[in-house]
Amino acid sequence: MLLYQRDNGGWPQPGGDPIKYGQGLTVVQQNKLRAEKGKLDATIDDQATTREINYLVQAFQQTENPAYRQAAERGIRYLLVAQNTTGGWGQFYPDTSGYHKHITYNDQAMIDVMWVMKYTADGTHGFDAVDKTLGPQARTAVDRGVQCILKTQYKQQGKLTAWCAQHDRKTLLPANARAFELASLSGNESVGIVEFLISLDNPSPEIRQAVHAAVAWLESVKLTGIAIKRVKAPSQPRGQDVVVVQDSNSTLWARFYDLDTNTPFFCGRDGVKKKSLAEIENERRTGYAWYGTWPAKLLSKDYPEWVKKWGH
Repeated sequence: MLLYQRDNGGWPQPGGDPIKYGQGLTVVQQNKLRAEKGKLDATIDDQATTREINYLVQAFQQTENPAYRQAAERGIRYLLVAQNTTGGWGQFYPDTSGYHKHITYNDQAMIDVMWVMKYTADGTHGFDAVDKTLGPQARTAVDRGVQCILKTQYKQQGKLTAWCAQHDRKTLLPANARAFELASLSGNESVGIVEFLISLDNPSPEIRQAVHAAVAWLESVKLTGIAIKRVKAPSQPRGQDVVVVQDSNSTLWARFYDLDTNTPFFCGRDGVKKKSLAEIENERRTGYAWYGTWPAKLLSKDYPEWVKKWGH
């Protein structure tokens, strides 16, 4: 983990996949990583950087090895520098090519950073051990991040709804990422955002309004009576398929909803919106989470408890 850390304090995703730390490194691989420390490919995608910081803080608690604490502190400093002028975090920093520069809620990337900042500011989850000067900086970062969240919450005809997986860092409007990830309202990422907001003490009227609106939107777009089933399909390239089936006991949410109509949509690598999952290619149909139960716990347990504590 220490070898993989870049000189700027962040961690990369070599080949686009999370680092498998359980696999040993040869001497050749170790030397290669030392030579690559100056690369500017650090990211927060798929918990990169935040996963390492959290792990190193826990490792320091168990071992008191100062190298672990120092590496975590360098990671926190990297995240502080990576926060953009509107208070958000891009998927990569300092790389600003393509969609890497967008404020990235996708796969909870920015929210993972917000939790690290909150732990640092509050001195919880073992973060009381890190450099005390980082606390006030992290508190400011959390405040700026919350303002970014509030400003990016999408309005439909003046009514607050939810969030897109990525937002333009300047206009704050929903933005496209990969070809199959078009600007939309997210039934997944919006949940992580709300879960963070309801963790904050003494929520402001603006935060309360944002939470209530997002929860109301999630309730309004739930899809009852359908379920997802993964089936064998020998004729398909992967030998499997994903199909939508009727199930009166099931409630799902779509990953993507149209920005104007709240209608679920699906998209293959051709970048063209489709109305049903069956219309996109098998590779994308089976290789992406198009439906899920992401909001279930928030709506049934966490939000009602929050309302009980803080009121409407």
